[in-house]
Amino acid sequence: MRYGVLQRLPAMLNRLSLRTTVESSGSIRAVSVVAIVLIGAAALGGCSEGVLDPKGPIASGERQILFNSLGIMLAIVIPTILATLGVAFWFRSSNTRAVYLPDFEYSGRLELLVWSIPAMTVLLVGGVAWIGAHDLDPHKPISSTAKPLNVQVVSLDWKWLFIYPEQGIASVNQLTVPAGIPISFELTSATVMNSFFVPQLGSQIYTMSGMATHLQLQADHVGAYPGLSANFSGDGFADMRFTVDAVPPEQFAQWVTAARNGGPELDAASYVDLAKPSHAVAPFTYRSVAPGLFSGILKVGMSMDDSLYLTPPALQKAEK
Repeated sequence: MRYGVLQRLPAMLNRLSLRTTVESSGSIRAVSVVAIVLIGAAALGGCSEGVLDPKGPIASGERQILFNSLGIMLAIVIPTILATLGVAFWFRSSNTRAVYLPDFEYSGRLELLVWSIPAMTVLLVGGVAWIGAHDLDPHKPISSTAKPLNVQVVSLDWKWLFIYPEQGIASVNQLTVPAGIPISFELTSATVMNSFFVPQLGSQIYTMSGMATHLQLQADHVGAYPGLSANFSGDGFADMRFTVDAVPPEQFAQWVTAARNGGPELDAASYVDLAKPSHAVAPFTYRSVAPGLFSGILKVGMSMDDSLYLTPPALQKAEK
């Protein structure tokens, strides 16, 4: 009897090993599925506070262009992948029904198919981009019954200056706007070229010394949206961030009143201090702004004489 057990022992061990292997394979598959789900969730979680989470009409239009382009390309890519797998499967060595044509040289129908699909892809994607680019022209006003809020933007080393010419106030690294009202930006740079970008509101646009660019944005929902510089501009580039606070119109009026009652004045002399390179500047406001300061900054940037750069007399002269 003991001898019979010894004879059956290898078979028992094989079955036990096979069972363990099957259970291990099942565990590996389960862990793989969980890992894939977690990685997918983490990837989708990164879509918040970005271009795929729009909070305004411009950003929504840009996301639609992205989705349309993706759909057009997937309509070509997916059939191509399936066709590749189908051809590989059909012409496998064990398929005796597959016809081998070693002398095949040319087929007009195949040439038409091969060239027409890429041509249609280019036309469709190009058409979507062309139409969208004109519809979302940065200079084109946003259709609205409300009067736009004008904001002048100056990129400095390494901070953002926002001037509200109609309200007579200014802020640094903080942009407060009323939700549901178009914002008309006029932008320039007092130093090197930079790039103004609020991903959840829409288009990025460059700021350049001596030039004024224009951008139209709107926040449809109340909230805080991160803004940043999208163009490397030196040592403090990483800290060149700001927050767009979209608030109800009545709360925006309260914020304007509070800003007018506190903070320093922004004149030519204080602007020179502000324009000095600095890192990670905390947001603050100016209770008043010298008339024509933005125009003065713009004209100084146009000057070919570097000795005039960032000097109060030059700014005052340019403002006149």
